[in-house]
Amino acid sequence: MTIPNLITLFRLALVPVVVVALLQGRFDLAFVGFVVAGLSDAIDGYIARRFDMRSELGAYLDPIADKLLMTSVFVILGMVEALPVWLVVLVVSRDVAIIAAVMLSFVMGMPVTMRPLKISKLNTGVQIALAAITLGQMAFLGATGALHNYLVYICATLTAFSAVAYLVIWLRHMSGNDNRA
Repeated sequence: MTIPNLITLFRLALVPVVVVALLQGRFDLAFVGFVVAGLSDAIDGYIARRFDMRSELGAYLDPIADKLLMTSVFVILGMVEALPVWLVVLVVSRDVAIIAAVMLSFVMGMPVTMRPLKISKLNTGVQIALAAITLGQMAFLGATGALHNYLVYICATLTAFSAVAYLVIWLRHMSGNDNRA
């Protein structure tokens, strides 16, 4: 077990802490947990690259920890009406669709590897910013503000474009017209 993997497991353990804090209306604790999780993600990535501690387990655990945290935070923020439910449905549906497409291609004997796209990386950055700003505003102001509202629409737009981009790549792959290499 590498140090980065242990840090990732710590991040996984933070997910229920953040979720319970959100459900109890403890936005301050949720904000701190979310920030600590984000910092731990950066630290484990740095250590893995810098000290050549990358592992196959880490390659699976890291994105699972990230998606579990982000999906949980978005769903709970939707439940407590800090994020619009339609946005939560859009974000979660995109992720489920990507996972389903990869699984379907595998079952059909045409495995596809979905690599992060530039728009997807930008989308992830905006989702993280939206979650952090929402949690911070709820923790320290008691309500969300204008920046939150702008980020909601930016996040929705990027999520939709990212979903379409992955769909196009997947359809090309499944039709045998995959020109990426």
